[in-house]
Amino acid sequence: MFGVIDLPTYLAGLILIVLLPGPNSLYVLSVAARRGIRAGYTAAAGVWCGDAVLMTLSAAGVASLLQANAVLFGIVKYAGAGYLTWLAIGMLRAAWGMWRTRREKAEAQDTPAVTDERPFRRALVVSLFNPKAILFFVAFFVQFVSESNPIVGFVTLGVLAQVASVLYLSALIFGGSRLAAAFRRRRTLSAGATSAAGALFLGFAVKLSLASV
Repeated sequence: MFGVIDLPTYLAGLILIVLLPGPNSLYVLSVAARRGIRAGYTAAAGVWCGDAVLMTLSAAGVASLLQANAVLFGIVKYAGAGYLTWLAIGMLRAAWGMWRTRREKAEAQDTPAVTDERPFRRALVVSLFNPKAILFFVAFFVQFVSESNPIVGFVTLGVLAQVASVLYLSALIFGGSRLAAAFRRRRTLSAGATSAAGALFLGFAVKLSLASV
């Protein structure tokens, strides 16, 4: 049906994978909590574009190429791990600045590292090197495409994946925006959350560096 094999199983797996915490959702939540709904959706748009690129590459056969070429897959995963590490260091540095200035009531704006942030671009790159997304589109996504109608199958699976992502990230954005006021009032809370996000991104980098197809 619609070029898809075993649609119920795909939907069940998709829901579980979408709900599993990853750098994409964590970054969108972080942006929404720090900068509001509009910035959160800007970051989410980067995630959706990144996922669309991964879906297109999967449909073009890049997934099979990565499965067959360990060297190429290694290059991709280590590049992604390096970028996630760089983001983690930036978050930890920003958190350190918050800890140092948390008692200064006059400081009402974010640190330069956060102010200069470009949510769409960062979210796009995070999405392209997201270990969860890479493994999903390389090892899971392609299994449900019917050989009799692959184009329709890829489009159907891709649309379902994007709809699930839109619903989930929207929930995170509106939930994160409620934290924004608390973060603005309490610098300690903001610093602690940013520290935790940086530590989690380091964990994602290690996970990606250890990933295998």
